[in-house]
Amino acid sequence: MKKRGGLFQLAAHETTVRKEVTAGLIGFFTILYIVAVNSLILSEAGVPFEGAVVATILTSFAGCLVVALWANAPLLLVPGMGINAMFTYTFVQSMGLTWQEALGAVVVSGILFIIVSVTRAADQLNAAIPASLKEAISVGIGFFLILLGLEKGGLVVQGEHTILALGDLGDPSVLITILTLLVTFIVFLKGIPGSFLWSIVFGTLVTWAAGLLPEAETSSFDFSSYREVFFAFSLDGWLSVSFWSAVFSLTMVLIFENVGLIHSQTTMAGRPEKFKRSLQAQAASTLASGIFGTSPTVSTAESSAAIAAGGRTGLTSLTTGVLFLLSIFAIPYMKWIPDMAIAPILIMIGSLMVQNIRQLDLHDWTEALPAILIIVIIPFTYSIADGIAFGFILYPLVKLFTGKWEELSKLLVLLSFLFLINFFLHYM
Repeated sequence: MKKRGGLFQLAAHETTVRKEVTAGLIGFFTILYIVAVNSLILSEAGVPFEGAVVATILTSFAGCLVVALWANAPLLLVPGMGINAMFTYTFVQSMGLTWQEALGAVVVSGILFIIVSVTRAADQLNAAIPASLKEAISVGIGFFLILLGLEKGGLVVQGEHTILALGDLGDPSVLITILTLLVTFIVFLKGIPGSFLWSIVFGTLVTWAAGLLPEAETSSFDFSSYREVFFAFSLDGWLSVSFWSAVFSLTMVLIFENVGLIHSQTTMAGRPEKFKRSLQAQAASTLASGIFGTSPTVSTAESSAAIAAGGRTGLTSLTTGVLFLLSIFAIPYMKWIPDMAIAPILIMIGSLMVQNIRQLDLHDWTEALPAILIIVIIPFTYSIADGIAFGFILYPLVKLFTGKWEELSKLLVLLSFLFLINFFLHYM
């Protein structure tokens, strides 16, 4: 017989309304920065900025709501860093999809993710993919975010005789980026709740004091602009190789990233049995992302902050979701946030992801070489999809020619072959 505790069974989870709401509040301020950062990255794909802000807020609300009601888990489902870079810089700027077609790829990927999440396929895929490749993807995306942050902050520029060169350290914008980056490091290392949010506030205030703040109209905001984004996904390119290449790559990344994140977070909350439903909630949230008009959600790493603060049930997620919805009134002020305040966040998040490199077994060259190739190619080509493809193609070849073919599963060989076909059709 279940213990009493209402919809979220608080008594059964040995928690209280106060604890759950407090954890949700902490989680919200920890991840609020995603509204500005995600919107700015999507705008570089051509998504109207105001529409991207509304889409990010509504998607975050929906993601937190579905995981709260379906899985009763204290997870925060918001548009993921790295995934939004893949959407903008790989699918749109590199592969040539329109942002509407990229949203179409998100929708199809969400449908495939749902199918995977309600079957045993997710566990089978997770078991078939070597840990070295999964960690390398995370590290490669981390370096990619660092590069984007350095460029956005003017710390690196295109060189005259080299690919990249150091930016003008005498430029006030670059100096503000450096100062904000130092503050970001300090508040993060001191463990101050909402450290990234405080970093953005600091960078914006310093930019304002220097007279470099972007001009923005705050007197009114026309929410009708969101009509250009809501349900704007397009399947017109479904016959193109680029479209299915995007779908395939995105689905693989979403499965790898979320299976690992959700497993560790539900275990941290002391409720590993909630893994399956939480993954299903994430899959549904991915589909909603494409419909609302943004890149896919993930169970963000900041969920750990809410769990560490005592969150144990879906009431934590619901609290964060409602606060996201209320943040819609701050939209007119979002354009005030300058690149100098966003760049340090990209660098810091990328640095956190790069730490996964310590999980790689660099003593075994058959594991290390494909992983290193993924890590290098992702930032150097501005393409997460290409980096993953090279790593997955090389891995079975190295194992085969070194006599370690018995370490390969049939499913991994099939995935590698699909990556090879996908790569061949797209570039040959």
